[in-house]
Amino acid sequence: MKPLTLSLPLLSLSLITLSLHLLAPTLAQKCHPDDVAGLLGFKALIKEDPSSMLSSWKPNTDCCKWDGITCSSLSSMNRVTALSLYGQEDDPKSFLSGPISFSLSKLTYLNGIYLVNLRKITGAFPSLLFKLPNINYVYIENCELHGALPENIGQLFGLEALSFCGNKFSGPIPNSISNLTKLTQLKFGRNSLSGEIPAGIQRLKSLRILNLEHNMLRGPIPDLSGLTELLYLELSHNRLIGKIPATISVHAPLVQFLELGHNLLTGSIPSFLGNFQKLDTLDLSSNYLTGPVPQSFKNLTKIFNLDLSENLLVDPFPAMKVKGIESLKLSHNRFHLGKIPDWVTSSPIIYSLGLAGCGIKMQFEEWKPKDTYFYDYIDLSGNEITGNPAALLNRTEFLVGFNVSSNKLSFDLGKVNWPKTLRDLDMSRNMAKGKIPASFAGLSGLNVSYNHLCGLIPATKFPASSFLGNDCLCGKPLPPCRK
Repeated sequence: MKPLTLSLPLLSLSLITLSLHLLAPTLAQKCHPDDVAGLLGFKALIKEDPSSMLSSWKPNTDCCKWDGITCSSLSSMNRVTALSLYGQEDDPKSFLSGPISFSLSKLTYLNGIYLVNLRKITGAFPSLLFKLPNINYVYIENCELHGALPENIGQLFGLEALSFCGNKFSGPIPNSISNLTKLTQLKFGRNSLSGEIPAGIQRLKSLRILNLEHNMLRGPIPDLSGLTELLYLELSHNRLIGKIPATISVHAPLVQFLELGHNLLTGSIPSFLGNFQKLDTLDLSSNYLTGPVPQSFKNLTKIFNLDLSENLLVDPFPAMKVKGIESLKLSHNRFHLGKIPDWVTSSPIIYSLGLAGCGIKMQFEEWKPKDTYFYDYIDLSGNEITGNPAALLNRTEFLVGFNVSSNKLSFDLGKVNWPKTLRDLDMSRNMAKGKIPASFAGLSGLNVSYNHLCGLIPATKFPASSFLGNDCLCGKPLPPCRK
């Protein structure tokens, strides 16, 4: 048999093909030099990195393997498509200090930039964003960016999500924001933005989240009826005026979070809010709303967080038909509830209850909640409740805050099994007796003034005002006990 042979040209072609095949993984893994330069330029301007967040960012190494970097294979090389750096909120050393370097504009394939909870990232609006042709997602949150939002922000046409929550931006929201019609999320909450909410925002028909809370925005709530996909509307803690507009009613089928609290809104609560049957959270607190709560609120069967506190609302309050409510705050209105509502008492899940100054006249022992296991905060202050809360307190395992000040409770403070989780206690202006338990020294907040307590005050960090007006308390910070 004739031996198998390969011609020289064919052999050379085979070797070249084999070599390319072997080299392909190496080429595909190599980081583009522009991306390396852009990222190292960013690192060079970082003055502090106490948690070594960028320790893996080293020259002559593959940037696709650096912490916080995501790459995608494009042509013969991987290109950086996402920069994701997250500080840990509970770690004081988890931050970066310095500006956002313009060198990041070299990352021309960057699709998303996520700089979250870095706390000390400074500078003005990052103009490099205008140089990133593929950018779709920008989350620069809880940093220290400042100054005005640029008038030409509307030129970032490709953006699908834009969040600068938790920075220090000031001035108005540019009208050109209405050009960002691909946005599904617009989040400028917790800045110092002023002026009116641009009417053109309703052109953002794909928007699902609009968060402008904790700013200094003024004027009426604009017509947002064009935002037909909206799920979250968060406008609380501003200076918005006028009535809750009827145009909000178009959002009834989808909206889950409607937060308008801490503004200057007036008028009555519109009955159409009872049609928002997917509501998880409704916050209308700290406004100047008047009249009764609409009976249509009975339809809000899925609501978990309802805050109507600090308004001028009056009776009657509707008997809600919730299956379980996590947080209910009705404090400081003009209600005369008489007792804690049955639908609250029967709720299988409740964490936070605020019924301060709600005209409750009952014995504490009459309140027998179906389940107290999950309670972490109870405020029943400023009512006319009598009796002894011991039975309730003995059934709570996670209670953190308990405020029953300015009632008519009469019981021995030392005979209660106080929850170990308790951090804040206000028992002032009642008729409690006995001694102050030593465990109270570990609380974060304490006020037992104006009761009938006696004996030596345990070692404490609290001021004299926490103990004044009792029968015979003594010892620091009050005068010493008599021998």
